[in-house]
Amino acid sequence: MGTAKQLLPLAGKPVIRHCLDSVLATGICDIIAVLGFQGEDIAQVLHDLPVRIVFNRLQKSEMADSVRTGLSAAAPSSTGIIIYPSDYPLVKSETVATLVNEHERFPGRIIIPLHNEQRGHPALFPRDLINEIFEGITLRDIINRDARRIRFVSVPDSGVLFDIDTEEDYAKIVRAVNLAGGRLP
Repeated sequence: MGTAKQLLPLAGKPVIRHCLDSVLATGICDIIAVLGFQGEDIAQVLHDLPVRIVFNRLQKSEMADSVRTGLSAAAPSSTGIIIYPSDYPLVKSETVATLVNEHERFPGRIIIPLHNEQRGHPALFPRDLINEIFEGITLRDIINRDARRIRFVSVPDSGVLFDIDTEEDYAKIVRAVNLAGGRLP
């Protein structure tokens, strides 16, 4: 796409700011942004946010490597960790709050949002379960280890399904925002 997708403009600000705004609006105070490719440029657009920035300096790394980096920086007292990919800018803060509320009710479960019966992002993992990632496995492996550990929660937020993996994905999200009068739908 020519630039980091986190820096693509959307409704007057970079995509990553929309993601972080959704989390910040819930009152979560220990937020860690794990940056890799073009991380210095991304850090510049986050400088005024109450977010700790850590860098995944591994070349050609996987998402699991970034999760490990972020977990190493997280407060040991954290009971749950939200894994929020920074290319899901349409997720509403109410959805993030729903994940947190479900974690409070079911602290031992992985909380995954569903919209129209489709799995979405972000997901919330109990701290003890996500620490399994240090065994050299992926988030998908953790989720697939035992279906009883998962709690799916239906949300009215279609934003949990829309990420930016291609230029076409980005164009679709920009169109949706434009149709909503420049606001996130």
